[in-house]
Amino acid sequence: MPSPSRPRPTRTPFSPPAPKYILHILLHVAVPALIAWLFYRPQWRRPALKMVAGFALDLDHLLATPMFDPNRCSINFHPLHTYWAIGIYALLLWPARTRVWAIGFLVHMVLDYLECLPLGVYLP
Repeated sequence: MPSPSRPRPTRTPFSPPAPKYILHILLHVAVPALIAWLFYRPQWRRPALKMVAGFALDLDHLLATPMFDPNRCSINFHPLHTYWAIGIYALLLWPARTRVWAIGFLVHMVLDYLECLPLGVYLP
C-alpha cells in the first residue's frame, strides 16, 4: 500500500488502455470484416477495407476535451456521431456507390452506442 505522502499514480495519455477498450477497437475491425465476408464474397476484402475505414469517423474525438472520457457517450456528443450525421449515413445506403461506406459508418455507430449502454444512455 502506498504511503499517504505519495500521490496515487494517474493514467497518462500513453498508459495502456483497459482490455474493454482494446476489445472495442478490435470489434471496429472484426465486425465490418465479418459483414463483408458474409455478404460480399468472393471479393470481400475491398468492401471490408471500406467498412473498416469507417473507423476514421473517430477523428472527431480530436475536437473534444478530454479527447477520451470513459464516462462520456460518443453518440450525439462528437460532430460525426450526431443523430443528424447518422441520418446522413442511413441515406447513403440507397446509392449503390456509397452503400458499403454507409454500412461501415452505421456499424461504427452501433458499436459506439453499445459503449453507451453501461453508462445508462439509451436512444431517445
